[in-house]
Amino acid sequence: MSLPVRLGLFYSAIFVGTGASSPYMPVWFAERGLTGAQIGLILSLPMLARAFSAPLLAIWADSFQLRRTALIFMSLGVMAAYALMALPLGFAGWAVVWFVASSTFSTISPLTDVIVLNRARRDGFNYGWPRGIGSAAFIVANVAVGALLTWGTPELVLVWITACAALTAAAARWLLPADPVHETGEAVRASDRFAGLGELLRDPAFMTAAAAAGLIQSSHAFYYGFSTLAWKQQGVPESMTGVLWGVGVAAEVAFLWWFEPWRRRVGPRNLLILGGLAAIVRWTALAFAPPLWLVFPLQTLHVLSYAATFLASLQLIERLSTPRNASAAQAINSALSGGVLMGVATMAAGPLFDRFGAQGYLLMSGMCLAGLIGALRLYGVRKLDPA
Repeated sequence: MSLPVRLGLFYSAIFVGTGASSPYMPVWFAERGLTGAQIGLILSLPMLARAFSAPLLAIWADSFQLRRTALIFMSLGVMAAYALMALPLGFAGWAVVWFVASSTFSTISPLTDVIVLNRARRDGFNYGWPRGIGSAAFIVANVAVGALLTWGTPELVLVWITACAALTAAAARWLLPADPVHETGEAVRASDRFAGLGELLRDPAFMTAAAAAGLIQSSHAFYYGFSTLAWKQQGVPESMTGVLWGVGVAAEVAFLWWFEPWRRRVGPRNLLILGGLAAIVRWTALAFAPPLWLVFPLQTLHVLSYAATFLASLQLIERLSTPRNASAAQAINSALSGGVLMGVATMAAGPLFDRFGAQGYLLMSGMCLAGLIGALRLYGVRKLDPA
């Protein structure tokens, strides 16, 4: 089996779990009587802490000789935490356990990106191919779990994601290459790893790129947390919710697999601008509860609002970091886009949904506008100019 396919299958193990947890865990929490504000708080707490947890986990991961070792341990820890969610812990207990599970699981993907980006550059394949395989698995989970919920209880969501965490641990061992964390094969002292992190935090160009991309990506908070509930209020069945999510990710897969030449011509800074503009259009339209036939083309804007922004952020962060701090750089990027900024947005999204319903999307449009302002500042960074 070729390496790109093996890497794609590992991404699939990750995203077949998130494809169920992202749209349907809010349903699981709601079925247990939690309010929108409580759901928003539970989802947001690990995101808010990710600015600290993700870099610390990345530094810990770099203490091993092989990059895959930490991913195995992290996946097993997530599996155990998901299993604990089945206990009648109540709001506080579920918040603590979800915090551990989400903080750990959300760091697996950026650490995988480091492996795949390095291999893509070294072996000459398109990063988008393995990542696209993972996104296809996300679609399968969206549609399959949505269909299961038409006849089963939300408890099936928890069973699904627990099994997927176990699958991710096995896939990390048997599918990921035995790449060393450091080229010399020797572990680097903790003080040196923290020094590399400090260099990134003091770099204004790096932090501007991470913040701009993070604002646009974190504008998806209302969509991730409450689109299923908002569409349910509008009379859209849960089985159709899975299809709608699948349409967006299908467009993302096509972009990852077949638009590499166009992406290279456009460049990461322009991709970031296009992603922000598309997100503003998408969220503003969804805020006014458009008819179902219009939601489908709006979902295809996911190709820009998420996929283009995500790839732009990976490329910008890679160019503004060094091999010494690559893991920390991608972890910081993830910590902002899927962490503190996403957490603030998700915490705000809960009360907004309780009070305004779908019009809570308008706050997400405002976040995109702020991200666009930051993205425009990157045109003065010489490191990012074409060679």
